[in-house]
Amino acid sequence: MSLPDPQFNALGQLHHFIDIDGLDKALLTQILDTAEGFAGVGDRSVKKVPLLRGKTVANLFFENSTRTRTAFELAAKRLSADILNVDLVTSSTTKGESLLDTLHVLEALQCDMFVVRHGDSGAAHFIARHVSPNINIINGGDGQHSHPTQGMLDMFTIRRHKGDFANLCIVIIGDIRHSRVARSDISALVKLGAGEIRVVGPRTLIPAEVESLGVTVYSSLEKALVGADVVMGLRLQKERMLNATVPSSSEFYRTYGLSPERLALAKPDALVMHPGPTNRGVEIAGSVADGSQSVILEQVTYGIAVRMAVMSIVTGNAESLRHSEAVT
Repeated sequence: MSLPDPQFNALGQLHHFIDIDGLDKALLTQILDTAEGFAGVGDRSVKKVPLLRGKTVANLFFENSTRTRTAFELAAKRLSADILNVDLVTSSTTKGESLLDTLHVLEALQCDMFVVRHGDSGAAHFIARHVSPNINIINGGDGQHSHPTQGMLDMFTIRRHKGDFANLCIVIIGDIRHSRVARSDISALVKLGAGEIRVVGPRTLIPAEVESLGVTVYSSLEKALVGADVVMGLRLQKERMLNATVPSSSEFYRTYGLSPERLALAKPDALVMHPGPTNRGVEIAGSVADGSQSVILEQVTYGIAVRMAVMSIVTGNAESLRHSEAVT
């Protein structure tokens, strides 16, 4: 018998945000709509709203990521939460008893929310199943599995520029096999009804049976780009090159790098996206990353609003559950 999805509370509301799989279009749309309301907070003279005042958010990063941790920290601060940054990168903690011990210690610090980043796929699910029910978990990226807030900020960026997803052709380039960002983006695009999703990259970086996710595989980047509305690059990690999944960075750029000439094959108003950090001259030309079609820096900015939205939704749902339990 399968276990119930730990993402939902007893009222069927979002309690943890771990994975876009299992969520429906209405919930994804609620996150995007809520983020829209937070998008202007950063432009105010006082960049704060009081929704999480009195709450404590702990950033538990078992894996390095300055960009993601900073975005979560800023999001929590703009919601007026107290922040606890716990650097666990050098810890020997791994999934198992030692991880549970660590969680119990952090629970004793009376935090309300854990933002978890971990190198092991499934770590966020594991923590959600073992943590105290009064704590919300947000997945800040786990192994090769999922990076749901990155997926939702990508959707927010696309919706702001393109509106409806139904008529869009989206191309995702590069290391699909190892990318938690690609998995989250594909899942979100399918649920939001994107017109066509194409993936393209070296054969060694395209997972078997990826078509079952709802995408079309291309071997030629030039063919994949024709008619594209959105072009999404992925980070190609050098350690994976050492595993001989691609011959070299120069060979990758020659075949799959997003150059100005290749971008010209897409629609003239096609968006250029990348989760960052970019490897210029490997995944993307510097002139394309900095060009007029690039929304890479907008993705960074919108990531704060999207994380504010997720934090406010799960906190509001927790309050609803407590109220429901109090009156029954």
